[in-house]
Amino acid sequence: MKVVNITYKFEDGKPDETHLGAEGESVLDVALNNGVQLQHNCGGVCGCSTCHVYIESGMDDLPEITDKEEDFIDRAVNPRLNSRLACQCVVQGGQDLVVTIPKQDFLGH
Repeated sequence: MKVVNITYKFEDGKPDETHLGAEGESVLDVALNNGVQLQHNCGGVCGCSTCHVYIESGMDDLPEITDKEEDFIDRAVNPRLNSRLACQCVVQGGQDLVVTIPKQDFLGH
């Protein structure tokens, strides 16, 4: 089983945190299992945009973005080219990930 480091950076100024993610776990799962605050109104089933993150590195080792995920990202606050939903970013390769969590002071979709 592949294990990678996932480094979480925070736009609200909190210090970076790095946690291990195993193959098959999502960026959201690893965050929640390690006490990282990341909204997830739909429960992590790609039904909203609240777990929106920016993938700073490691994007090539994540699953392809789906049309459904892209639709929800369009509804997120400040989407960028490197935007993804943390619930859909499942560890599958051996490349470490760096993820920026936007400020979480909004009401989600």
